[in-house]
Amino acid sequence: MNTARFAVNCSILFTELPLLERPAAAKAAGFEAVEFWWPFDSHLPGDAEVDAFERAITDAGVQLIGLNFAAGDLPAGDRGLLSSPSTAREFRDNIPVVLGIGERLGCRAFNALYGNRVDGVSAEEQDELAAENLALAATAAGALGGVVLIEPVSGVDRYPLKTAADAVAVVDRVRQQSGAIGLLLDIYHLTVNGDDVSAAISTYADRIAHVQLADAPGRNEPGTGKIPVDQYLAELATAGYAGWIALEYKPSGSTAESFAWIR
Repeated sequence: MNTARFAVNCSILFTELPLLERPAAAKAAGFEAVEFWWPFDSHLPGDAEVDAFERAITDAGVQLIGLNFAAGDLPAGDRGLLSSPSTAREFRDNIPVVLGIGERLGCRAFNALYGNRVDGVSAEEQDELAAENLALAATAAGALGGVVLIEPVSGVDRYPLKTAADAVAVVDRVRQQSGAIGLLLDIYHLTVNGDDVSAAISTYADRIAHVQLADAPGRNEPGTGKIPVDQYLAELATAGYAGWIALEYKPSGSTAESFAWIR
């Protein structure tokens, strides 16, 4: 199995194992790199929790290549903290925690979910707050040689970034203050939202900083749905993308069996 181009998202794969055992399982399956959503219950985890997470990565001998900022209660429908006045402080307090982990583990890509629209606050006010907070995060990430990622998301009506163009508009706005921000091209979310993935790759090649992959409509491994995975990977290569392809899917069977499509 040639896993050289692929990283494993250990927040959605290997879920049959406790979270801290998943990096070692990824290594045993032949992968050299992993990424995680925010792996703690709080935006300000204790030192012992952070130390245990970092040891799980280093002891497994894998590279952490992506880490999300805290994004609220995902099962309850939250999709980020940074654009809501009631949670923006939590995002700002989370920045040094995330970047501290990144600095110690050599991770340089940090995914910032934009946040849902909230009642009683105008879209313009939320967008202004988001730009301010993203500029803070991008400036801090840039000092480490890192990048903040912005992605379109499906399945949550109140999440305002649904297409590559939506996300790139945010990237371009924040780049006026800090260049350390880029597009997370999530092939599954774009497909489910009806966006043109090929057009997004060719149009925004210079902004693509990270790629995530799952098939659609079921968000399972490639080959289980309608996404032309080989076509999109070839288009990314032609466009000059040489970064990681992170597998962010729900296995249709066992995690180990779900890697059979990789050759």
